[in-house]
Amino acid sequence: MMKWALRITVLLAILLVSAFLFFRTPDTDPAEMRAKYGRAPSQFIPIGDGLTVHLRDEATPDAKRVVGTIVLLHGSNSDLHTWQAWVARLKDDYRVIRFDQIGHGLTGPAPDGDYSNDAFVAQLDRVVGHLGLDRFVLAGNSMGGSIAMGYAMKHPEKLAGLVLVDAGGAPIRREEDEGGNIGFTVAATPVIRNLITQITPRSMIAASLSQSVSNQDIVTPEAVDRYWELLRYPGNRQATLERFSNGWHVFKPRDVAMTSVPTLVMWGEEDALIPFAAGQWYARTLPNATLVSYPGIGHLPMEEAPKRSVRDLRAWLESTVYRPRSAAPEPRPENEIGTG
Repeated sequence: MMKWALRITVLLAILLVSAFLFFRTPDTDPAEMRAKYGRAPSQFIPIGDGLTVHLRDEATPDAKRVVGTIVLLHGSNSDLHTWQAWVARLKDDYRVIRFDQIGHGLTGPAPDGDYSNDAFVAQLDRVVGHLGLDRFVLAGNSMGGSIAMGYAMKHPEKLAGLVLVDAGGAPIRREEDEGGNIGFTVAATPVIRNLITQITPRSMIAASLSQSVSNQDIVTPEAVDRYWELLRYPGNRQATLERFSNGWHVFKPRDVAMTSVPTLVMWGEEDALIPFAAGQWYARTLPNATLVSYPGIGHLPMEEAPKRSVRDLRAWLESTVYRPRSAAPEPRPENEIGTG
């Protein structure tokens, strides 16, 4: 009997190891990822303490046309490419800066392993300090919106304006019966989440992106590949687990209410990750806020409705923050993604 039990145990162990090896998705090769996603105008900027940031800094060659500077922060498990449609429509009149945050994209993991909101705010301040920015507009989506809000609280004197796009940080959460996102659910589930550092199927990434948006036109094979490959950039999967272990970052209402930076709150009304009610809360709580919402749009208005969202952003910038020096028509990318 003991021999049979031992044999069964050994067989199960062999099956488990075989299954692990079959389903395992290894890290991507950093050189290949840089060649694919880090081409010009990408820069790789060392900002100290062993951290090199993947960044793009774009504007028209005609400096006289540049009205001001906008810094863009992507969301959780995303990267700087999520802002491509906005950059194409803004860079003729604005200097537009975006970068992969710690634990994301081609920047990779934080050398010190710190993924708190304060650590992201500190990274942002080091980046803008390296670039010599004294005053700028800061925009963030999802996790990036929470970081932008945190930066506005800590460094309001540096911001000409704040843009929160389906931002995290509000004390309002999605109800469990209102849908969800498989990728974020797995990353937040104890025990199971440890597997994603080795097993991250492309199908899960595709489902996660699809569940995040209402406009399914942006869920292209190329977009899914980018999310999947950059999540598997060495160290990013472990960074994801460490970020999720920190829990949901929530701001105190009184701190938000004391932030007087002019703010544009932009929100997809069908956001399945951070409900529209959170955007309404920000608009009520911030003393100098304007709310713009998008019916039929989910968590990524800048990708799902690029033309509409940029038009609203420009109108707000021109009426509140910057005055344009030119009335040049918006450029239209040849391969525009999404509707709007």
